[in-house]
Amino acid sequence: MSNENFATSDDPQVLAQEVAFLKLMVTHMLKAIGQADAGKVVINMERYVKTLGDQPEAEVFTNTIQQIKTAYRQ
Repeated sequence: MSNENFATSDDPQVLAQEVAFLKLMVTHMLKAIGQADAGKVVINMERYVKTLGDQPEAEVFTNTIQQIKTAYRQ
């Protein structure tokens, strides 16, 4: 992996826009790889979230996965 510097603003609004864009990009990537493989990716991510010891972080990840699944189904 390269040593790219992905600079990010300290502005919360800019960060929120970047996160929203990343969610959209993941959704489109899942659509591009097909239903069976996309399902496997989502299931693996849900399994990963269950292994997290940090409950607030797990809730954020679960919410994000739900948002991506909803967008994927549209």
